[in-house]
Order: sequence, then C-alpha cells, then structure tokens
Amino acid sequence: MMKPYFHRQDLFEGGIDGYQTCRIPVITATPKGTLLAICEARKNWGDWADIDILMRRSEDGGETWSAPRIVGDGGVLPAHNSNLLIDRHGRVHFLFFINYQHAFHCVSEDDGLSFSEPRAITEVFEAFHADYLWNVIAAGPGHGLLMRDGRLVVPVWLSNGGRKHRPSVVSSIYSDDDGQTWQRGDILPPLLAHMSETTAVELEDGSVQFNIRSEDRAHRRALCVSPDGATGWTKPIFDEALKEPVCMGQLLRLNFATQSEPGRILFCNPDNDVYSGKFGESWDNNKDRVNLTVKLSEDDAQTWPVSKVVEPGISSYCDLTQLPDGTVCLLYERDGFDNSMWVTRYVSLARFNLAWLQDPAAPNT
Repeated sequence: MMKPYFHRQDLFEGGIDGYQTCRIPVITATPKGTLLAICEARKNWGDWADIDILMRRSEDGGETWSAPRIVGDGGVLPAHNSNLLIDRHGRVHFLFFINYQHAFHCVSEDDGLSFSEPRAITEVFEAFHADYLWNVIAAGPGHGLLMRDGRLVVPVWLSNGGRKHRPSVVSSIYSDDDGQTWQRGDILPPLLAHMSETTAVELEDGSVQFNIRSEDRAHRRALCVSPDGATGWTKPIFDEALKEPVCMGQLLRLNFATQSEPGRILFCNPDNDVYSGKFGESWDNNKDRVNLTVKLSEDDAQTWPVSKVVEPGISSYCDLTQLPDGTVCLLYERDGFDNSMWVTRYVSLARFNLAWLQDPAAPNT
C-alpha cells in the first residue's frame, strides 16, 4: 500500500519586489509533467490595483522552480483572472484580462517556456451584450476544463455594477477548435445573489457541472449542470455539504470510473461559514477565509465523505491539478499580513497523494 505523502512549499511571497501581496493562484500540469503556477502580484491589495501576472515553472514535479516571470501586464492597470487549460494536443492555453474590460488568449507549444503574443478575444464577451450589458468581465479564475470530446470550457462571470463586481451573472466561453475561436455559452439562471467565480468538472455522463460562488444567505456552494458546458443549464441548487464563506473554490476530476475503480473528484475551498471578526472586516457578508479543506467524492460529486484540512488558519483562493504519477498539487493563498485574510502573505504549493488524503492521521507538515 502506498505511504501517505504531503509536502508544502511557498512559491510566491508578498511584501517583496514592490508587490504588497500575491493572490489568485492558478496551476496546471501538462501531459509531460511540467507544472505551471501563476499568481497576481499586486502593488496594492485591491482588485483594481496595478497588478502583474507572474508565472513559475517546474520540470521535476514541483521539487524545483524557475524564477517568477511576468506573463501578463496591463501597465498601471490590473492584469487579472488568469485561466490555464490544456487542449487534446497537449498545448497550454493561457487566458487573462486587463482592467476587467479586455480579454486575451495565448498559446504555448513548449510546455510554458514561451507563449504566443496575446490575442484579444473580447469580442466573444461582447456577444453577451444581447442579454446582459456588462461593464466587468472575468474568468474563473483557475484552471479551465478539457472535455473528453475535445471541447475547451472556461467558466466566466459578468457584472454591470462597476468596481464592486456585483450584481453579477455566470456563463461560459468555449472552443471546439483547440482555441482558434471562442463562443459564448448561455447565462445561468440568475436565481441566487451575485453568482460569480466558478469552477467546472465533467461528470461521468459527459455533462458539465459548475460549482459556483454566490453571496446567498444560505452560505452553501451552488451547483448547475449543462449537457455540454454551454447550454441548457439547470436551476442552481445548493450542496449542503459544501460551505460558502463567499470565496473561490475549485473542482478537479482525478479519473473517470473504470470496472476496477470508482471515478474520483476533489473539491477545495475554505470550509467555513462563520464570521469571527479576527481576520479583518467582512465585505458583502464574507465569512472567515480559514480552514482550507480538500474533499473527495467517489460518486460523481454527489457526496463528499472524505475531508482533510490542509491549512487551518487564514487561507482562501486555491487551484488544483494532478501530475501524471497521480500526485495532487494544490496551489493556495495562506497567511496574511497583520492577520488579515485580505492581504495574503504567501501563495503556497501543497503536494500530496490519495493515501494522505484518505488517512485521517497523516499529518500535513
């Protein structure tokens, strides 16, 4: 039986190189096993600060990393809400936004060593104007979804409320030609308060489930399902097992079911629905961003019987990927300057295996 394995290291740090904080982690693993890790390096802590997108790269499963380099820069405007996804040919797609008004797409043919010049794809968002007159656009953030039929799906959210990011609605953009062109999906039924940052997983039957942040008083994650990741969305329902502190969360499918083993899906977020006042002011009914927890489902995200705390203290946005050898990589925000859950000190990488996740006694140190 495989021994439990857990290792943590800090990849990005705020308070240095002119950046007040580093936030909004994004990570993906290529078919060759290269890890690409991204964060927003913010010169001020707010979403509308002068923000650069930094990337680090590892070719040895996360043991060693390249120095951070800027891969997205809006000048004094924010570059933000990155999304990484791998197409069926193994190419890396990198999407990002500038000033919540302009969307860009790049492609790497060499496992993230270099990327094509950013190509504006804002026109796909302009197609939403027929239904929703947005003045703010963003993706995920986090990793996008490659479906088994080759479709690329990126969850997005739109707002017409200006710099407050609300009110807001959720939809998707998708590509059926390996990122050459992008189309807009349907807007999800806007039945909950300010649905926004969203993560996606393909279910066993080929449908796509969105797991959605909202500001609804229920403080539970919301779920919607589409047959194709773009159209026919069901009405949102709450997953009572997944608490919502009003923060980003992430899904990751580890494998589809076979005759010999079940399909497995992970979910990670700050598992908390209480506000204590210990970690900063609550904005828009936020609860404490603490207790980052990974949950495991073996029944297509219907139940989450396995749950393991990775970071009991301040911890918030996160992203998940899996290496070819099965190692899970969790990139997440932790710790805060002056004990604030809003001004992150580190973006850290936790690497672990299923044996660690399924062993309640295995330590996370």
